[in-house]
Amino acid sequence: MENNVRPESMARINNFELANKFIDEKVAEIRKQVGDKKVLLALSGGVDSSVVAALLIKAIGKQLVCVHVNHGLMRKGESEQVIEIFGKEMDANLVYIDATDRYLNKLAGVADPETKRKIIGAEFIRIFEEEARKLEGIAFLAQGTIYPDILESIKAAEGKKAVKSHHNVGGLPEDLQFELVEPIKLLFKDEVRVVGEALGLPHAMVYRQPFPGPGLGVRCLGAITRDRLEALREADAILRDEFDKNGLAEKVWQYFIAIPNIKSVGVKDESRYEGWPAIIRAVNTKDAMTATIEEIPYPVLHKVTARITAEVEGINRVLYDLTPKPTGTIEWE
Repeated sequence: MENNVRPESMARINNFELANKFIDEKVAEIRKQVGDKKVLLALSGGVDSSVVAALLIKAIGKQLVCVHVNHGLMRKGESEQVIEIFGKEMDANLVYIDATDRYLNKLAGVADPETKRKIIGAEFIRIFEEEARKLEGIAFLAQGTIYPDILESIKAAEGKKAVKSHHNVGGLPEDLQFELVEPIKLLFKDEVRVVGEALGLPHAMVYRQPFPGPGLGVRCLGAITRDRLEALREADAILRDEFDKNGLAEKVWQYFIAIPNIKSVGVKDESRYEGWPAIIRAVNTKDAMTATIEEIPYPVLHKVTARITAEVEGINRVLYDLTPKPTGTIEWE
Protein backbone atom coordinates (compact mmCIF):
# COMPACT_ATOMS: atom_id res chain seq x y z
CA MET A 1 0.00 0.00 0.00
CA GLU A 2 3.07 2.26 0.31
CA ASN A 3 2.67 3.55 -3.27
CA ASN A 4 -0.72 4.89 -2.22
CA VAL A 5 0.64 6.87 0.74
CA ARG A 6 1.44 10.53 0.27
CA PRO A 7 4.96 11.30 1.62
CA GLU A 8 4.98 13.69 4.55
CA SER A 9 7.72 15.63 2.76
CA MET A 10 5.54 16.28 -0.31
CA ALA A 11 4.90 20.02 -0.59
CA ARG A 12 1.36 21.27 -1.15
CA ILE A 13 1.01 22.24 -4.81
CA ASN A 14 -0.42 25.74 -4.49
CA ASN A 15 1.40 27.70 -7.19
CA PHE A 16 2.50 27.35 -10.81
CA GLU A 17 6.16 26.80 -9.91
CA LEU A 18 5.35 23.70 -7.87
CA ALA A 19 2.74 22.61 -10.42
CA ASN A 20 5.22 22.81 -13.30
CA LYS A 21 7.78 20.84 -11.31
CA PHE A 22 5.11 18.18 -10.65
CA ILE A 23 4.17 18.11 -14.34
CA ASP A 24 7.77 17.63 -15.45
CA GLU A 25 8.25 14.79 -12.96
CA LYS A 26 5.03 13.04 -13.98
CA VAL A 27 5.69 13.38 -17.71
CA ALA A 28 9.05 11.66 -17.19
CA GLU A 29 7.46 8.94 -15.04
CA ILE A 30 4.70 8.29 -17.58
CA ARG A 31 7.17 7.99 -20.48
CA LYS A 32 9.29 5.56 -18.47
CA GLN A 33 6.28 3.47 -17.41
CA VAL A 34 4.47 3.37 -20.76
CA GLY A 35 7.32 3.21 -23.27
CA ASP A 36 5.92 2.72 -26.76
CA LYS A 37 2.65 1.09 -25.61
CA LYS A 38 -0.82 2.60 -25.83
CA VAL A 39 -2.92 3.83 -22.92
CA LEU A 40 -6.68 3.80 -22.48
CA LEU A 41 -8.01 6.68 -20.41
CA ALA A 42 -11.31 6.55 -18.59
CA LEU A 43 -12.42 10.06 -19.55
CA SER A 44 -15.45 11.37 -17.71
CA GLY A 45 -14.82 15.00 -18.64
CA GLY A 46 -14.34 16.02 -15.01
CA VAL A 47 -11.29 17.91 -13.80
CA ASP A 48 -9.46 14.79 -12.57
CA SER A 49 -9.63 12.79 -15.79
CA SER A 50 -9.14 15.97 -17.86
CA VAL A 51 -5.88 16.75 -16.07
CA VAL A 52 -4.74 13.15 -16.54
CA ALA A 53 -5.60 13.44 -20.24
CA ALA A 54 -3.55 16.64 -20.57
CA LEU A 55 -0.59 15.04 -18.76
CA LEU A 56 -0.74 11.97 -20.99
CA ILE A 57 -1.07 14.00 -24.18
CA LYS A 58 1.99 16.00 -23.10
CA ALA A 59 3.90 12.79 -22.29
CA ILE A 60 2.88 10.34 -25.01
CA GLY A 61 0.68 12.16 -27.54
CA LYS A 62 -1.24 9.88 -29.88
CA GLN A 63 -0.40 6.78 -27.81
CA LEU A 64 -3.37 7.87 -25.70
CA VAL A 65 -6.88 6.63 -26.50
CA CYS A 66 -9.60 8.45 -24.54
CA VAL A 67 -12.74 6.44 -23.89
CA HIS A 68 -15.89 8.16 -22.69
CA VAL A 69 -18.53 5.73 -21.46
CA ASN A 70 -22.06 7.08 -21.14
CA HIS A 71 -23.40 4.77 -18.45
CA GLY A 72 -26.79 6.48 -18.42
CA LEU A 73 -25.89 8.05 -15.07
CA MET A 74 -24.52 11.32 -16.47
CA ARG A 75 -25.95 14.76 -15.78
CA LYS A 76 -28.15 16.36 -18.43
CA GLY A 77 -26.14 17.21 -21.57
CA GLU A 78 -22.87 16.04 -20.07
CA SER A 79 -21.83 13.41 -22.61
CA GLU A 80 -22.59 15.88 -25.40
CA GLN A 81 -20.25 18.38 -23.72
CA VAL A 82 -17.48 15.78 -23.45
CA ILE A 83 -17.73 15.04 -27.17
CA GLU A 84 -17.66 18.75 -28.05
CA ILE A 85 -14.72 19.68 -25.82
CA PHE A 86 -12.46 16.67 -26.17
CA GLY A 87 -13.43 15.30 -29.56
CA LYS A 88 -13.60 18.63 -31.38
CA GLU A 89 -11.91 21.44 -29.47
CA MET A 90 -9.00 19.41 -28.05
CA ASP A 91 -8.77 17.00 -30.98
CA ALA A 92 -8.31 14.04 -28.64
CA ASN A 93 -8.38 10.45 -29.87
CA LEU A 94 -11.87 9.95 -28.43
CA VAL A 95 -14.03 6.83 -28.43
CA TYR A 96 -17.66 7.34 -27.32
CA ILE A 97 -19.64 4.36 -26.00
CA ASP A 98 -23.33 4.50 -25.10
CA ALA A 99 -23.75 1.76 -22.48
CA THR A 100 -26.93 3.08 -20.83
CA ASP A 101 -29.00 -0.09 -21.15
CA ARG A 102 -26.08 -2.31 -20.20
CA TYR A 103 -25.53 -0.46 -16.91
CA LEU A 104 -29.14 0.03 -15.92
CA ASN A 105 -29.90 -3.63 -16.55
CA LYS A 106 -26.95 -4.66 -14.34
CA LEU A 107 -28.05 -2.25 -11.60
CA ALA A 108 -31.74 -3.19 -11.64
CA GLY A 109 -32.93 -4.02 -8.14
CA VAL A 110 -29.53 -3.32 -6.50
CA ALA A 111 -30.01 -1.08 -3.45
CA ASP A 112 -26.75 -1.42 -1.49
CA PRO A 113 -24.47 1.58 -2.21
CA GLU A 114 -21.21 -0.39 -2.07
CA THR A 115 -22.58 -3.06 -4.40
CA LYS A 116 -23.73 -0.38 -6.85
CA ARG A 117 -20.29 1.25 -6.84
CA LYS A 118 -18.53 -2.06 -7.43
CA ILE A 119 -20.88 -3.05 -10.27
CA ILE A 120 -20.29 0.32 -11.95
CA GLY A 121 -16.52 0.08 -11.47
CA ALA A 122 -16.27 -3.50 -12.68
CA GLU A 123 -18.41 -2.79 -15.73
CA PHE A 124 -16.17 0.14 -16.66
CA ILE A 125 -13.20 -2.21 -16.72
CA ARG A 126 -15.04 -4.82 -18.81
CA ILE A 127 -15.95 -2.17 -21.38
CA PHE A 128 -12.35 -0.97 -21.56
CA GLU A 129 -11.16 -4.56 -21.99
CA GLU A 130 -13.59 -4.96 -24.89
CA GLU A 131 -12.36 -1.71 -26.43
CA ALA A 132 -8.73 -2.72 -25.98
CA ARG A 133 -9.33 -5.92 -27.94
CA LYS A 134 -10.31 -3.75 -30.92
CA LEU A 135 -6.99 -1.92 -30.75
CA GLU A 136 -3.34 -2.94 -30.85
CA GLY A 137 -0.72 -2.35 -28.17
CA ILE A 138 -3.05 -1.39 -25.29
CA ALA A 139 -1.28 -2.31 -22.08
CA PHE A 140 -2.30 0.43 -19.65
CA LEU A 141 -5.45 1.91 -18.11
CA ALA A 142 -5.25 5.53 -16.95
CA GLN A 143 -7.57 6.84 -14.24
CA GLY A 144 -8.24 10.16 -12.56
CA THR A 145 -7.83 8.71 -9.08
CA ILE A 146 -7.00 11.37 -6.46
CA TYR A 147 -5.87 11.05 -2.85
CA PRO A 148 -9.27 11.42 -1.11
CA ASP A 149 -10.52 8.47 -3.21
CA ILE A 150 -7.77 6.33 -1.72
CA LEU A 151 -8.18 7.62 1.84
CA GLU A 152 -11.91 6.93 1.82
CA SER A 153 -11.55 3.49 0.26
CA ILE A 154 -8.97 1.95 2.59
CA LYS A 155 -9.04 1.47 6.34
CA ALA A 156 -7.71 4.59 7.99
CA ALA A 157 -6.54 2.66 11.03
CA GLU A 158 -6.80 -0.79 12.59
CA GLY A 159 -10.39 -1.65 13.35
CA LYS A 160 -11.92 1.21 11.33
CA LYS A 161 -14.13 0.57 8.33
CA ALA A 162 -13.61 2.27 4.98
CA VAL A 163 -15.80 5.35 4.55
CA LYS A 164 -16.83 4.12 1.09
CA SER A 165 -15.33 2.37 -1.90
CA HIS A 166 -14.68 4.60 -4.87
CA HIS A 167 -15.36 2.81 -8.16
CA ASN A 168 -11.78 3.42 -9.33
CA VAL A 169 -10.29 2.02 -6.10
CA GLY A 170 -12.64 -0.44 -4.42
CA GLY A 171 -14.47 -1.54 -7.56
CA LEU A 172 -11.57 -2.82 -9.66
CA PRO A 173 -11.73 -6.56 -10.47
CA GLU A 174 -8.94 -8.83 -9.24
CA ASP A 175 -8.28 -10.13 -12.76
CA LEU A 176 -7.58 -6.67 -14.18
CA GLN A 177 -5.77 -7.05 -17.51
CA PHE A 178 -4.15 -3.59 -17.50
CA GLU A 179 -1.35 -1.91 -15.61
CA LEU A 180 -2.70 1.28 -14.05
CA VAL A 181 -1.47 4.79 -14.82
CA GLU A 182 -2.61 7.16 -12.06
CA PRO A 183 -0.38 10.25 -12.13
CA ILE A 184 -2.47 12.44 -9.78
CA LYS A 185 -3.39 9.82 -7.17
CA LEU A 186 -1.45 11.60 -4.40
CA LEU A 187 -3.05 15.02 -5.04
CA PHE A 188 -5.99 16.67 -3.33
CA LYS A 189 -8.68 18.32 -5.46
CA ASP A 190 -7.39 21.88 -5.00
CA GLU A 191 -3.92 20.74 -6.15
CA VAL A 192 -5.39 19.05 -9.21
CA ARG A 193 -6.96 22.36 -10.22
CA VAL A 194 -3.62 24.21 -9.93
CA VAL A 195 -1.95 21.55 -12.09
CA GLY A 196 -4.81 21.80 -14.61
CA GLU A 197 -4.35 25.53 -14.99
CA ALA A 198 -0.57 25.11 -15.30
CA LEU A 199 -1.24 22.65 -18.13
CA GLY A 200 -3.26 25.31 -19.94
CA LEU A 201 -6.70 23.74 -19.58
CA PRO A 202 -9.66 26.17 -19.85
CA HIS A 203 -10.72 27.75 -16.56
CA ALA A 204 -14.29 26.48 -16.98
CA MET A 205 -13.00 22.93 -17.36
CA VAL A 206 -10.62 23.12 -14.41
CA TYR A 207 -13.34 24.47 -12.11
CA ARG A 208 -16.08 22.25 -13.45
CA GLN A 209 -18.41 20.82 -10.81
CA PRO A 210 -16.97 17.65 -9.21
CA PHE A 211 -18.89 14.56 -10.27
CA PRO A 212 -18.40 11.07 -8.82
CA GLY A 213 -17.38 8.20 -11.10
CA PRO A 214 -20.66 6.35 -10.43
CA GLY A 215 -22.45 9.56 -11.45
CA LEU A 216 -26.12 9.90 -10.63
CA GLY A 217 -26.05 6.25 -9.55
CA VAL A 218 -25.06 7.34 -6.03
CA ARG A 219 -27.56 10.20 -6.02
CA CYS A 220 -30.52 8.07 -7.12
CA LEU A 221 -30.57 6.51 -3.67
CA GLY A 222 -31.29 2.82 -3.22
CA ALA A 223 -32.30 0.68 -6.18
CA ILE A 224 -32.18 2.78 -9.37
CA THR A 225 -35.31 3.08 -11.50
CA ARG A 226 -35.41 4.80 -14.88
CA ASP A 227 -38.24 7.15 -13.97
CA ARG A 228 -36.59 8.32 -10.74
CA LEU A 229 -33.24 8.63 -12.51
CA GLU A 230 -34.79 10.86 -15.16
CA ALA A 231 -36.48 13.00 -12.50
CA LEU A 232 -33.12 13.35 -10.77
CA ARG A 233 -31.40 14.39 -13.99
CA GLU A 234 -34.00 17.10 -14.69
CA ALA A 235 -34.07 18.40 -11.10
CA ASP A 236 -30.27 18.58 -11.00
CA ALA A 237 -30.23 20.55 -14.26
CA ILE A 238 -32.64 23.09 -12.74
CA LEU A 239 -30.46 23.47 -9.63
CA ARG A 240 -27.34 24.05 -11.76
CA ASP A 241 -29.20 26.54 -13.97
CA GLU A 242 -30.37 28.61 -11.00
CA PHE A 243 -26.92 28.55 -9.39
CA ASP A 244 -25.45 29.85 -12.66
CA LYS A 245 -28.04 32.62 -12.89
CA ASN A 246 -27.46 33.72 -9.29
CA GLY A 247 -23.65 33.74 -9.26
CA LEU A 248 -23.30 30.68 -7.03
CA ALA A 249 -21.73 28.28 -9.52
CA GLU A 250 -18.11 29.09 -8.61
CA LYS A 251 -18.86 30.16 -5.05
CA VAL A 252 -20.02 26.67 -4.04
CA TRP A 253 -17.55 23.80 -4.42
CA GLN A 254 -20.16 21.11 -5.01
CA TYR A 255 -23.94 21.23 -5.31
CA PHE A 256 -26.38 18.61 -6.48
CA ILE A 257 -29.70 16.87 -6.01
CA ALA A 258 -30.22 13.46 -4.41
CA ILE A 259 -33.52 11.58 -4.58
CA PRO A 260 -34.30 8.76 -2.11
CA ASN A 261 -36.54 5.84 -2.95
CA ILE A 262 -39.43 7.07 -0.80
CA LYS A 263 -42.66 8.88 -1.57
CA SER A 264 -44.87 11.24 0.38
CA VAL A 265 -48.37 12.59 -0.13
CA GLY A 266 -48.69 15.93 -1.87
CA VAL A 267 -51.26 17.96 -3.79
CA LYS A 268 -51.23 18.76 -7.51
CA ASP A 269 -54.08 20.10 -9.62
CA GLU A 270 -56.30 19.90 -6.51
CA SER A 271 -55.73 16.14 -6.29
CA ARG A 272 -53.65 13.77 -4.17
CA TYR A 273 -50.17 13.47 -5.63
CA GLU A 274 -47.56 11.01 -4.35
CA GLY A 275 -44.02 11.97 -5.27
CA TRP A 276 -40.36 11.75 -4.31
CA PRO A 277 -38.48 14.42 -2.37
CA ALA A 278 -35.55 16.17 -4.07
CA ILE A 279 -32.74 16.86 -1.59
CA ILE A 280 -30.42 19.84 -2.23
CA ARG A 281 -26.80 19.37 -1.14
CA ALA A 282 -24.38 22.33 -1.33
CA VAL A 283 -20.96 22.22 0.34
CA ASN A 284 -17.59 23.97 0.38
CA THR A 285 -14.27 22.22 0.96
CA LYS A 286 -10.57 22.47 0.14
CA ASP A 287 -9.53 18.84 0.22
CA ALA A 288 -12.83 16.86 0.19
CA MET A 289 -11.92 15.32 3.56
CA THR A 290 -14.08 17.80 5.48
CA ALA A 291 -16.86 20.06 4.20
CA THR A 292 -18.99 22.95 5.42
CA ILE A 293 -22.50 23.86 4.36
CA GLU A 294 -22.97 26.79 2.00
CA GLU A 295 -25.82 29.07 3.05
CA ILE A 296 -28.00 29.43 -0.03
CA PRO A 297 -30.17 32.59 -0.12
CA TYR A 298 -33.82 31.83 0.50
CA PRO A 299 -35.02 33.49 -2.74
CA VAL A 300 -32.82 31.05 -4.67
CA LEU A 301 -34.11 28.10 -2.66
CA HIS A 302 -37.70 29.21 -3.26
CA LYS A 303 -37.08 29.56 -7.02
CA VAL A 304 -35.41 26.14 -7.25
CA THR A 305 -38.28 24.58 -5.29
CA ALA A 306 -40.94 26.21 -7.44
CA ARG A 307 -39.27 25.14 -10.68
CA ILE A 308 -38.57 21.55 -9.64
CA THR A 309 -42.05 20.89 -8.30
CA ALA A 310 -43.65 22.51 -11.37
CA GLU A 311 -41.36 21.17 -14.11
CA VAL A 312 -40.23 17.71 -12.96
CA GLU A 313 -42.65 14.81 -13.09
CA GLY A 314 -42.64 12.67 -9.95
CA ILE A 315 -41.25 15.17 -7.41
CA ASN A 316 -43.52 16.89 -4.89
CA ARG A 317 -41.11 18.15 -2.21
CA VAL A 318 -37.69 19.87 -2.05
CA LEU A 319 -35.50 19.51 1.04
CA TYR A 320 -32.21 21.19 2.04
CA ASP A 321 -29.43 19.11 3.62
CA LEU A 322 -27.63 21.06 6.37
CA THR A 323 -25.18 18.33 7.46
CA PRO A 324 -21.42 19.07 7.30
CA LYS A 325 -18.69 16.47 6.75
CA PRO A 326 -18.28 14.88 9.20
CA THR A 327 -20.80 13.52 10.18
CA GLY A 328 -22.19 13.29 6.66
CA THR A 329 -20.10 12.50 3.62
CA ILE A 330 -20.36 14.84 0.65
CA GLU A 331 -22.34 12.28 -1.35
CA TRP A 332 -25.28 10.46 0.23
CA GLU A 333 -24.05 7.04 -0.88
